[in-house]
Amino acid sequence: MRNTALILALAATTFLAAPHDSPAQEAITGDIVGKSDAPNKLVFRMTTDGPRNNEPAYAQGYSKLFNDFIGKHSDWQIELQMMSGDIGQEQARMLEQAKSGSAPDCAAVDSFVLPLFKKAGVLQSFSPYFTKEEIDQLFPFIREGITGSNGNIYAWWWSTDLRVLYRNKEIVPDAPQTWDDLKKAALSSVEQGMEGVLFNGGRYEGTTFDWLANFWAQGGKLVDDDGKPIFGEGENRDKFIKAVNYYRDLVESGAAPKRVATIGNYDDFNAAAAAGTTALFVGGNWQYAQLKTALDADEFAKWAFSPLPGPAADQRSTGTGGWTVAAFSKDNEKVKLCAELARDIYMGPANALQEQLPTRADLYDKYEVFSSDANKTFAAALKFGQARPGAPVYPEISNQIQIMMGKVLTGVQPTEAAVDEAFGASLSAFKRS
Repeated sequence: MRNTALILALAATTFLAAPHDSPAQEAITGDIVGKSDAPNKLVFRMTTDGPRNNEPAYAQGYSKLFNDFIGKHSDWQIELQMMSGDIGQEQARMLEQAKSGSAPDCAAVDSFVLPLFKKAGVLQSFSPYFTKEEIDQLFPFIREGITGSNGNIYAWWWSTDLRVLYRNKEIVPDAPQTWDDLKKAALSSVEQGMEGVLFNGGRYEGTTFDWLANFWAQGGKLVDDDGKPIFGEGENRDKFIKAVNYYRDLVESGAAPKRVATIGNYDDFNAAAAAGTTALFVGGNWQYAQLKTALDADEFAKWAFSPLPGPAADQRSTGTGGWTVAAFSKDNEKVKLCAELARDIYMGPANALQEQLPTRADLYDKYEVFSSDANKTFAAALKFGQARPGAPVYPEISNQIQIMMGKVLTGVQPTEAAVDEAFGASLSAFKRS
């Protein structure tokens, strides 16, 4: 068990420092896929969803997908540019580069900032390269997210996800259904030597998105139909404060450790699970496969997941996000290749490789991996899913929620005052936009 934890911790901490150590890199030389003398070149800026993945099996799988792809396009070479782990900063930088004409030809764009890129008019249309049937198979919230006001699609949203509550069944036998249930279960786990329930609480988009389910479960709205922030007004303010106080109480009661205020990385939860220091954490569906890889079979069998608890058992929600591929180049041949890359590598093959939930209903039947009980459960839970609002002001709302959460979880400021400040700052940002 200790060896497993050590291996996981080392994998998490050494990836960014030594990204070229995985066996998959032997299949792709440096940052280039394809012949060095190929007449055409595409620059693709990517996340770890590719040959640089820190999980060797995933890295090897992506290497094969990229090599197979370039085998069908032998007159091209692809330069792979890696983003850092600071996704918010990376996406903001790329938007500024796109505005100045210096963005990569093709790139991974996080779905929550896609509205900003669409509003800026920096994305090229993918409509000529995807059939109506392919587009119609997308879940409605996905299709709406990638479609512009003129009806064209401006990205391909290939993966989605959701948040769930993970628990060690030896410590917490029954799935908590409500906020009160979770508090009791977490306090019980503390009495058994654990550190309570873990969740993201640091300056990080995951903090906002994971927590928002607690606001949405009550029917709360962040913005109105015009994209104007309304979460600090009337009934929405009451629901917002109630959801913030839920997290605050978990910390103040000892049901969650104070260190959650600084957690901004899902890998911390995997490491804590592997080390046996926690029995509960709020995580993403993708972590189920990661735990299966990281834990011994006997240890993995102790873990289960369930929908996020709500203020009442019949009040549930969960955030659904995911990644898109989009083109910035004004060269039609590069836009076409970028679209084909999205289709041939990511739309299905990458979903199956990493068990990342597809955005098309038909792909759940096409790939056997999604017939597992776990993935069927995740797919069914998508009906409670809610995407972040497609409003350009959302990133600033998220930023303000992250700041607010830090003040509340550390007890620096009363909840009501922190919420009002976050709302005021979000409203000012909307008025400036």
